[in-house]
Amino acid sequence: MRVLITGATGFIGSQLARLLVQEGCEVYALLRPESDPWRIRDLLPALQVVEGDLLNPEKAWSEPLDAIRPEACFHFAWYTEPGVFLQSALNLQYLVASVPLAMRLAEAGCRKLVVPGSFSEYDQSLGYLAEDSAIRPNTIYGSAKSALYQGLALWAPSAGIDLLWPRLFSVYGPGEHEKRFVPAVITAALRGEATRLTPGEQLRDYLHVADVAGAVWAAVQSDLTGPVNIGSGQPVAIRELATRIGAILGRPDLIRLGDLPYREGDPMFVCANTQLLRNATGWKPRFDLEAGLRDTVNWWREHLERR
Repeated sequence: MRVLITGATGFIGSQLARLLVQEGCEVYALLRPESDPWRIRDLLPALQVVEGDLLNPEKAWSEPLDAIRPEACFHFAWYTEPGVFLQSALNLQYLVASVPLAMRLAEAGCRKLVVPGSFSEYDQSLGYLAEDSAIRPNTIYGSAKSALYQGLALWAPSAGIDLLWPRLFSVYGPGEHEKRFVPAVITAALRGEATRLTPGEQLRDYLHVADVAGAVWAAVQSDLTGPVNIGSGQPVAIRELATRIGAILGRPDLIRLGDLPYREGDPMFVCANTQLLRNATGWKPRFDLEAGLRDTVNWWREHLERR
């Protein structure tokens, strides 16, 4: 399959790019000239790089699409800076920029468009979330993703495009931004520093990033279109996640539960119903939580030593 991927230098996009190469795809990656490709530096020789900035279409990313004629596009470029992205106006810029990308892809003969959505689109007060659960985003990020899906879903059939919308839940694993929860706890413990937390009774759905990429690829190879939940389907308490990391590193004393109050509006239970994905593809995750956390801890040990 000849594919175009945006966001290939990102946390999830890099894992997906790696998997696409392993699966024998001819992979074209749209990369900003100033982007840091550290996650895929070893993969660059296997990629066809298209230089350009999604937010600046006049910078020549559009024209090569006619020559590439990708059969599928994985549009994973988005703004995801930890602690900022949920309410950032940059979400609206990526929303707007995604529309001409989709239209140019259709003109270039692309017939499969894969754009990751988020559990942030849902009404998170509902607990277990299925693809037909109510949509009620409470952040700019969730609203932008939801608006993009609604528009593309109405447009895609007339453009001859199959739209697949994998809705991602909580993702962790090697290469994640160190300010996000799992790497923040790991790196603090490796430095011998305590992590102060709430009581940690919030339940979330965490899936290793390699399994996220595998689930997306399984969905692409099926007949699925529209929203598809990508998660483990198994809720885990934040306190358990943190204490497991402490135990793996031999520093359970550094996990300080109850030092902080719960954040206002933070939902106490969010988990994916993954029945649609599993029934359609037979997909199962490779990593359970313990193996996934050990893999992530080992990666951070090596990464910090190299750095």
